[in-house]
Amino acid sequence: MKISIYLTALCLVFFTSCQELDYNPLSDPSSGNFYSNETELTIAVNDLYRFSFIQNDKEEYSDNYLYRANPNAVINGTMNSGDPDAQKLWTDAYKIITRANTIIASLNRAAGNTSAAALASFEAQAKLARAYQYSRLITHFGDVPLIKTPITLAESYSFTRTDKNLVLQFIFEDLDFAAANLPASYNASAIQRFTSGTALAVKARTALYMGKYDIAKAAAKAVIDLNVYTLYPSYRDLFLKPGEQCKENILTVVRDQANGVVSDGFTAPDHIARNAGGFAAKFPTWELVDSYECIDGLPVDKSPLYNPQKPFANRDPRLAQTIVPFSSIWLGYIYQPHPDSLKVRRISDNAMVTNNDNRANAVNASFSGFLWKKGIDQSWADRKLEDNDLKIIRYAEMFLTYAEADIEMNTIDATTLLYLNTVRARAYGKTVGQTTLYPAVTTTNQTELRTIIRRERRVEFAFEGLRYMDLIRWKIAEKALNKPGVGIPDPVPGNAIHKAKFPFAGAPVIDADGIPDYTPYIATGAAKNFTTRKFDAGRQYLWPIPAIERTVNPNLTQNPNY
Repeated sequence: MKISIYLTALCLVFFTSCQELDYNPLSDPSSGNFYSNETELTIAVNDLYRFSFIQNDKEEYSDNYLYRANPNAVINGTMNSGDPDAQKLWTDAYKIITRANTIIASLNRAAGNTSAAALASFEAQAKLARAYQYSRLITHFGDVPLIKTPITLAESYSFTRTDKNLVLQFIFEDLDFAAANLPASYNASAIQRFTSGTALAVKARTALYMGKYDIAKAAAKAVIDLNVYTLYPSYRDLFLKPGEQCKENILTVVRDQANGVVSDGFTAPDHIARNAGGFAAKFPTWELVDSYECIDGLPVDKSPLYNPQKPFANRDPRLAQTIVPFSSIWLGYIYQPHPDSLKVRRISDNAMVTNNDNRANAVNASFSGFLWKKGIDQSWADRKLEDNDLKIIRYAEMFLTYAEADIEMNTIDATTLLYLNTVRARAYGKTVGQTTLYPAVTTTNQTELRTIIRRERRVEFAFEGLRYMDLIRWKIAEKALNKPGVGIPDPVPGNAIHKAKFPFAGAPVIDADGIPDYTPYIATGAAKNFTTRKFDAGRQYLWPIPAIERTVNPNLTQNPNY
């Protein structure tokens, strides 16, 4: 059963009021009048499920995404110890760790009036939440303080960083306990909670990120063997309202406008087409578009089916479900950024109107010429807000985790290909056995499969916040994020090559890591460099320990070259 995180500030359950919670701060380990019965423990555990504590990385840290107004410190190469994202991750993680430690240490207070099964469930949920936070910490910062029990403020000033491998072992112990003490699913009427599948999925992801491939494979297989999850048939609908309660979700964050749980006021407009009243300020990159294979299973630089002037033709169906195809109906208008398309059709009245998604009319229209479609629908344009559920971990990830682990260990067999093809087949609306109806992978060559699995992860999880950590763990961020962020040239008179060959002058050469080279097109004026990315391999594979933490605790060492 999936786990959905319901967000209504601190009032996540109906046992008590927000005001009562304020009188018993859950992060205060000295609170002596709380955690004394099942109701209070339920309130405390519910506080572990907040939205701000359960997230993937921002897509904009990667080469899948550009923001014309404010490139971030990761792709600018300017991250330092004062970076707000680093500080937030550190602070939020240790808030949850502190609260989880307090819950675990306080369970004995309720032993006299709470069943052993309930106490085990509370402990398992707290340990899973704690493990998830430690996983986020070590994958971003490396060695971090390992705090297992409640501590005083004075004690917090003396902690040093623990070797990440020791922290990793502690993470696995917590997750194993959670998997053994949580149910595989809950009754449909129950408030959703962490399940054994959640614990195993977090273990699989963490192990994969840390290069523990045997553990990642075993944990992913354990999730599959639960027989609780299934792939949702429609990739497009999976990320819209129809897919919010589907059995592909392992870990989600539920958002809903009726309960006031929505994104900030800029998220939706920044992704919405300008014709539909948005800003089109955050958009997919050419690199991402060119990473989708053609329907023959070959990349665009090798497939005879690829037409650079019709980039959506003969392509993996996920391309048109993730990025808005040209000449298609999108949010009430025909979407067409071609420099000659100064007018477009408005669907509501069939009128031809000024095309504000064309940079000849609106200089701040999408710089790449592309717009995000995945997870976005007409409601975003109508309401100018986003309340889609966030997908944190999906069942598809378990298939690709198993396959990647096999590939890296070179223990490739029929199951490796079965799981890889299961995800690919869904993209084409086919079953895995219909191998003549989609480009099923048949090679067992490790090098070839490594390229395929990396491309598969990129297109399957685009816009879900997984690409950044893939770049980091594969050690290819220095290659991907030192490439310019390119897009369509400025629509100036006389740029005939751009108009004749819009949007692409040809297929870029793509290397084994899936990184394309647009240098020749920049040189001829067929592409424009909009953003100069910078990634310093000497320091950026780890984030800096926040300066404020080192100020209050000088025992915390800094990561190299910060």
